[in-house]
Amino acid sequence: MELLQERQLVCDAGKRLISTGLVAGTWGNISLRVDDQHMLITPSGQEYEKLTPKDIVLVNMATLEYEGHLKPSMERGLHAAVYQDRKDIHAVIHTHSINACVIASTRQTVPPVIDDMVQIIGPSLKTAEYAISGSKKLTKKVLKALKGRNAALLANHGGICLGRDMEEAFTTCQLVEKCCRIYIESQCIGGPVEINKLEAFAMHEYYMKIYSKKKRQLKDQAR
Repeated sequence: MELLQERQLVCDAGKRLISTGLVAGTWGNISLRVDDQHMLITPSGQEYEKLTPKDIVLVNMATLEYEGHLKPSMERGLHAAVYQDRKDIHAVIHTHSINACVIASTRQTVPPVIDDMVQIIGPSLKTAEYAISGSKKLTKKVLKALKGRNAALLANHGGICLGRDMEEAFTTCQLVEKCCRIYIESQCIGGPVEINKLEAFAMHEYYMKIYSKKKRQLKDQAR
């Protein structure tokens, strides 16, 4: 089977999402860019624990046509649009984690509350305006909320998290849930003191362009 290693990576990510409580049931979706024209994505309505590599669907990002016996996630258009808009991104995960959904239901923006949030996610976590799942309108609004950021919330829905690889996308998912929880709980003791927006932007730029690349180089040398 073609792209076996990549398909297995998507399967493993799905099981990890379930085990960490970032999704429940068959909700959410995961994709991986495989080249400039194609991505792999989880099928619609299938349980993550039961997924095998042959169930992961290969999709043409330009036409959204797909191969295989299962229908791809209804959010394939959104994933494809992210890859087309962000050439640096190679993995996208859509979650329904509890605290992220709480903020998404209030349609708020999470300000820069902790260092690791601004380094990996960006200077804030925006909530995209509401639109029906799977619609072109939703895709347009999400891309707007993602500008300059590696994650966004979908109003009354959940979150979308990006990464230059699957591990970074998963880390982004965890940080979205973490910063949403901190933002919610901090309201009980007077509200968070925000990091200066210019400093938040600078930290994000430094992490993405310098620090994380050095970490990758050291990791590759250690192999």
